[in-house]
Amino acid sequence: MSIEDYIPTFAVEAVYDLKPESLRKHGISAVLVDLDNTLIAWNNPDGTPELREWLDEMTEADIPVVVVSNNKFDRVQRAVEPFHVDFVSRAMKPFTRGINKAIERYGFDRKEVVMVGDQLMTDIRASHRAGIRSILVKPLVTSDAWNTKFNRARERRVMNSIIQKYGKIEYCKEI
Repeated sequence: MSIEDYIPTFAVEAVYDLKPESLRKHGISAVLVDLDNTLIAWNNPDGTPELREWLDEMTEADIPVVVVSNNKFDRVQRAVEPFHVDFVSRAMKPFTRGINKAIERYGFDRKEVVMVGDQLMTDIRASHRAGIRSILVKPLVTSDAWNTKFNRARERRVMNSIIQKYGKIEYCKEI
């Protein structure tokens, strides 16, 4: 394991900070996004008006958004159905299964795809393995589901190693 495998291409405060113009400026034409604590708070499966607004903005700009989540089908479907967003469940991040499935399903060009997520251990690592760019966001809420707590402990150690070697990751308002 190399510490570089966990360094995101970009870091922004929240997924809602991603604007079509910035994405296009970086040659990004499709967004893969994690669900829990990235798109919605893990403990609020109904999303927010801000989420609806962001998804509408992406749709109007003709930038497809696909949720790539490790959660089971029913959980992801229930969360994204009201927003009419396609998804890949049981993505098995940090492996590339879910990312590859989404890219193949839509025929996306890897050079034009980005994965957005709140975890170095799953989202950012899977992006590196899949050969696509990544955007780290701050988790929407500070609490986590029980199964994420283990990853967060490992993530703190990895983040400390990144900080020691490269300095603190700076979260911006846009990419």
